[in-house]
Amino acid sequence: MAHSFPSPGTTANSTTGVPTRPPHSDFFVWREFMWGAMAGGLGEGMMHPIDTLKTRIQSQAIISGTQAQKNILQMVKTVWVSDGLQGFYRGITPGVTGSLATGATYFGVIESTKTWLEKVNPGLSGHWSHFIAGAIGDTLGSFVYVPCEVVKLRMQVQGTRKSWTSTFMKENISRKPGEKMYGYYTGMFQAGHSIWKQHGLRGLFAGYWSTLARDVPFAGLMVTFYEALKEMSEYGQQNFFTNADLQVASSFEGLVLGGLAGGLSAYLTTPMDVIKTRLQVQGSTIRYKGWLDALKRIWLAEGFSGLFKGSVPRIMWYVPASALTFMAVEFLRDNFNEELDDDVPEVTNLSLDRSSNIQAAGSRT
Repeated sequence: MAHSFPSPGTTANSTTGVPTRPPHSDFFVWREFMWGAMAGGLGEGMMHPIDTLKTRIQSQAIISGTQAQKNILQMVKTVWVSDGLQGFYRGITPGVTGSLATGATYFGVIESTKTWLEKVNPGLSGHWSHFIAGAIGDTLGSFVYVPCEVVKLRMQVQGTRKSWTSTFMKENISRKPGEKMYGYYTGMFQAGHSIWKQHGLRGLFAGYWSTLARDVPFAGLMVTFYEALKEMSEYGQQNFFTNADLQVASSFEGLVLGGLAGGLSAYLTTPMDVIKTRLQVQGSTIRYKGWLDALKRIWLAEGFSGLFKGSVPRIMWYVPASALTFMAVEFLRDNFNEELDDDVPEVTNLSLDRSSNIQAAGSRT
């Protein structure tokens, strides 16, 4: 049987011995939302400079209109020289805001959705339920995440006001004569208002479908890889270290396995990330009409390598970010869920009483 995400307060039924969830745990679903939000915000905040490099690498074809594009080391130098340290942290506020929403829905929805899927259709148990639950959780978060992502990306490519103004003084900007890509954004809310005023709701949700085409497979793959790696870890401990006193902390396991799962999933979904970035950055400079048009044009102009631009910083971002996210969630569950459960009267032991009323209460566990 597939090992699910650690669920808070799971106990064994005193009559049957079968692991069951205490009835009061349903009232603490909010914990998963809170732990996920905190972990998501932490990962984004710490790894935002790497994300800025990825965004700039992927958007060079639109911003500069040149095929002689920089690699990650050259881009580090460019950002540092033109914008200094603050250039690496442009767009961090909308980035963290979007990650809070995505982390909350991803971890908050996944456990209940997976359990419901396995109950309704036993054939979807195991990795399929993990994949679908992860995809649903990420899709729900997209309604907040995508507008934040649009704002974040545009602030990242702009850098400081001086460097953005300098960029537009160059003749090779990929835009029609006299057409302004978009003005300089001073902050998250000013940027959102400006995009809304210029392009309406469509502007704030630019690249929405390409975002889902990237994030739904990514979310599903990451939780599937994570659960598969946990199964392999448990199998190895049970079969190869049977005589050893080996007890791996769940937070450390989350750190290592979460990082591997995130890095692998990030690489496989890089092509849709490239398409999403360019659709969201282009603004009034309509170079791509949609994600299919972008896929075709990037393939014809830049080939296979064009679809995987930014894969190195993307992996560099997701390995530690995913590792920190899973480690934080496992740590918060291990250290806080038990304390919270202790504050709620435990009723699962009532199943020992054979009276009809108590048996009825026990049957709901």
